[in-house]
Amino acid sequence: MDTIYAQASARGKAGVAVIRVSGSRALEAGRCLAGSLPNWRTAGVRVLRGSDGGILDEALVLAFKEGASFTGENVVEFHIHSGTATSAAVLRALGELEGLRPAEPGEFTRRALENDRLDLSQVEGLADLIEAETEAQRRQAMGVYSGQLGNVVQAWRNQLLRAAALTTAMIDFADQDIPEDVFPEVMQILGSLRKDLEKEIAGASVAERLRGGFEVAIVGAPNVGKSTLLNCLAGREAAITSELAGTTRDVIEVHMDLGGLPVTFLDTAGLRQGGDRIERIGIERSRERAARADLRVFLTEDGEVDGSIGDSLARASDITVGGKADVNRRPDGVSGLTGKGVDELIARISGVLETRISGIGNAVRERHRISLRTALTCIETALAEISPGPARVEIVAEEIGKAIRALDSVVGRTGVEDILEEIFSRFCIGK
Repeated sequence: MDTIYAQASARGKAGVAVIRVSGSRALEAGRCLAGSLPNWRTAGVRVLRGSDGGILDEALVLAFKEGASFTGENVVEFHIHSGTATSAAVLRALGELEGLRPAEPGEFTRRALENDRLDLSQVEGLADLIEAETEAQRRQAMGVYSGQLGNVVQAWRNQLLRAAALTTAMIDFADQDIPEDVFPEVMQILGSLRKDLEKEIAGASVAERLRGGFEVAIVGAPNVGKSTLLNCLAGREAAITSELAGTTRDVIEVHMDLGGLPVTFLDTAGLRQGGDRIERIGIERSRERAARADLRVFLTEDGEVDGSIGDSLARASDITVGGKADVNRRPDGVSGLTGKGVDELIARISGVLETRISGIGNAVRERHRISLRTALTCIETALAEISPGPARVEIVAEEIGKAIRALDSVVGRTGVEDILEEIFSRFCIGK
């Protein structure tokens, strides 16, 4: 396999840049530039020289032994003074060495997967960790990257392997006397797994929303203060405000970090009957977007939602609050103009969303949810085959085997070749 190299830190001016080399010729490459390498996992100061003997930089150099590095291969890292010219010079010197080539996007991480340093769910967690913009997203990604999902899946897999062994024994020794009926234990294992999978699947959709960010739609009739409230939340003039009804024609988005939660606030067109053709299109789009949002904040004149607005949109956990509190003098209202009640509204929104994420588990992607749902279906089929009476052991064994394969796909043991390119294409070159 080729030895690869790339800058692993962000490009541009900074105190330090990290250039990583991984593969069978990494140590040789390190010695070519640095003269000698420090002990494994020990930083040493070295003067880096090009092929002509000229000094490239003075750097910290680290070497990692095969099996004890991020990629699982021999790895050398050069921690150089960051700058466009210095980085380019070191990369150019590496490119002149025989057997080395620039890394492709995500190739270091892909080698970590291929060398069993990471499973696929950890790779996905690493991708999410790099993309995380809020504290909640960071915690979620760190949990997956640290192997929580892989550990849970492995525990479930071990239980299924026990159930598979029991059913296979009944098939292999069908013509002999088996000392005890194994189906009670099989049913106990499958029943317990069914509960665990149902709980995990229930939290997967919310976990997926946390990855991508929640949407909160501000909904109401024209001129109740929706755009002014959005501007107050954003701290800038994100939406045009006017006393004229129908000013907002399309959905306006503002992305925020709300107490560590990623939230996109949506300013929707004022909902009413009539208006010109363009406004009616905007109203219809606003209704559709608000219906898909995770939470709706109904801004009203009197604190009550108009039936023509709320009947088709309202959900049990939605929030209703009086708007223009600076004009209407409602003590429990909110004003985007003066800021009255805004902090309390934010706290209410955060409370609703935090309640939702309290039940999330380890599965955070739609791919995970689909695989877990497949495993659950197989387990339910096996249980249904056992429960009524004499079971067809072959069918039970087959369904358990299918459930194992579904779990294997979560961590990348099988059936995921078609998604690897999509996953690694999102990584930067140096990762």
